This record gives sequence, structure tokens and C-alpha cells, in this order.
Amino acid sequence: MADEAPVAKRWLPLEANPDIMNQFCHSLGLSEAAAFYDVYGFDDDLLAMVPAPVLAVLFLYPINAESEAASKSQEEKLRREGQKVSESVYFMKQTVGNACGTIGLLHAIGNNTSQIQHEGSYFKRFFESTSKLSPSERASYLENDRELEGAHCVAAAAGDTAPPAIDTPVNLHFICFVCVDGGLYELDGRKEQPVYHGPSSPSSVLKDSVKVIQNFISMNPGSLDFNVISLSKTENPET
Repeated sequence: MADEAPVAKRWLPLEANPDIMNQFCHSLGLSEAAAFYDVYGFDDDLLAMVPAPVLAVLFLYPINAESEAASKSQEEKLRREGQKVSESVYFMKQTVGNACGTIGLLHAIGNNTSQIQHEGSYFKRFFESTSKLSPSERASYLENDRELEGAHCVAAAAGDTAPPAIDTPVNLHFICFVCVDGGLYELDGRKEQPVYHGPSSPSSVLKDSVKVIQNFISMNPGSLDFNVISLSKTENPET
């Protein structure tokens, strides 16, 4: 939700609410075999309650001076040293203000298209149209996508709390974690590239993501403005 300036346009922020995310994404053709779920805590018992297999992890956190400094330091290190990034990672930049929630959803779904069937749907068309584009070109595509903008606006207005005025600064931000080709990647549209966080697997992506998320939380231990949401496959894809 936190913006880079200048931005091409601005949307209403999306609430960190799995029910709203499910309505939003299923309305655009996400298979009923997949759904979003709250992650209520990080101990083993609470993580075991999250439906498996987990395909992606969304994380909402507050932007502050410490998190911004850490992000800048990380990006400078990556520019100096480089990193391993699989060519299979689907990543896009954020140029629309307050669109980080929807970009997080696109990162979650776009890196799991082989796991989630959505033939003939909006998502099928979106990912086919953007698969060969650069991260910046994907951002431009999103700027001009009226269908997704309309669905986002409906979802943003459906939250439990009234959305702020569209020009109100929002210092909260969604990012996404996925496992691609045996690696854990942090996908943040405010950054220049995906961030590789080491080896992972489909069976460990939730716990591996939580380890990184705990580092974010340590930079603002007094805040309650954190949410963790999984994208998981459900037991019965026919429902």
C-alpha cells in the first residue's frame, strides 16, 4: 500500500482479509481448488492449522524508517554482489499507488499457475498476456487494465472497515513469498527485483517464509499492524 512517487494512478487499499481476497480472486476465475487463509501465529501448532499445501504467503507490514533503511541496504548489497534468481519467477513492479495488495495476489497466483487451474478466466488471459513482458512492462499493463482495476475497487470497498480517502497516505505494504525451482523468493513491487532467501520446498515454504517475516517484525516489535495470509490448495477442487 505504501507508494513510490510519482505514481501513475492510485487505487483504494485492499484489506488484509482472506474472505475478501477469495471473493476477489474467485470472481476473476481463480479455481475453487485454491483459497486464502489467515495464519494466526508462528509456533508449530498454529502453523499446522494452515491448510496445506501452501502455495504462497502474503505478508502485510508497516513501513517505518527501520524497514526502509533495511530495504535500501539490501538492494545495494544485491546490486554489488548479485544473487540467484530463477527465470521461472513471475515478478512485476508497482507503479499504481495502493495496488500492493493486488500485486501480492498476482505474485501468489502467477507463480503457481501450474498448481491452480483457471482455464478461460481473467487470470488465464492476464498471465498469458504478460508472461513475456519485463517487470516494468507488467506494471504498465496493470495501469491500463480496467477489468482488474474495477474488481480491485469492488474488493477494496468490501472490507470490514471503511477505506480511507484515495489520497490518504497509507504506510502499510503487502509483499509475497513463493517457492520457485527450490528457492524462496520475496516479491515486492517496490523493489527492483525478486529477493532470494535461500533453499525452500513446497512442503516448507510456510515455515521458510515465517523466518523471513520474523525479521520484518523485529524491526517494529511494538506494532500490531502485521498480517500473514496463505494461499493454499483446498481438499476438494470440485466445490
